[in-house]
Amino acid sequence: MEITGHAALVSGGASGLGAATVRELAAKRAVVTIFDQDESKAAALVDELGPSVSYVVGDVGDPQAVSRAVEQASTGAVLRINVNCAGIGWAKRTIGKEGEPHDLEAFKKVVSVNLIGTFNVMRLAAAAISKADPLGEAERGVIINTASVAAFEGQIGQVAYSASKGGVAGMTLPAARDLSVAGIRVNTIAPGIMDTPLIGFLSEESRKALADGVLFPKRLGTPQDYAGLVIAIIETPYLNGETIRLDGGLRMAPR
Repeated sequence: MEITGHAALVSGGASGLGAATVRELAAKRAVVTIFDQDESKAAALVDELGPSVSYVVGDVGDPQAVSRAVEQASTGAVLRINVNCAGIGWAKRTIGKEGEPHDLEAFKKVVSVNLIGTFNVMRLAAAAISKADPLGEAERGVIINTASVAAFEGQIGQVAYSASKGGVAGMTLPAARDLSVAGIRVNTIAPGIMDTPLIGFLSEESRKALADGVLFPKRLGTPQDYAGLVIAIIETPYLNGETIRLDGGLRMAPR
């Protein structure tokens, strides 16, 4: 699908994978709306990229906030692209060293943001995209969600995170089947270890140790790697219902 001149909504678009995606879409001359809780970072990105980019502040779990973002994204251009990058991390074993159980509210929070939040944005964006006029091969748009290799190889302490990302991967094919009648494709990217603010606290030694587990190239993934795959998915009309690992061949060990 052609990107130029079409509207895109990027949740979690103010930093990390989302910000790189916003930059790539803007470079392709899309009209981009950032949906994020961090207003200062969102505003800075708008200042950097110019009038083709705007933002709406809100939580992915809030239907009203998401509806505002979808409405803004549909103003001035036809909404055809939705990329969902918003997510949080959490590390806790099912039982701790003293035998204490995993905090249930923390588990619910991770699933609420990563899985339910992704679905909330996807369902509302899909409803808007379905109203667009069809393009070639009757395509109306594409939705790209973000899982993780933890969906398949969750490490010790990742039970909540892995469950949430496994859910995102698991809903990819049924969502693609649901939305096929509207000409909307759905795909998911499952990144490996990405060099984003989530691991910014690690030392250089720790980062090198993580990179050593990657087959090739021997480095951490970058937000630009992710954004490049987003563009490829959008521009490849026969790619649908798929979860794509972006990990340099990495397979996660238990710890």
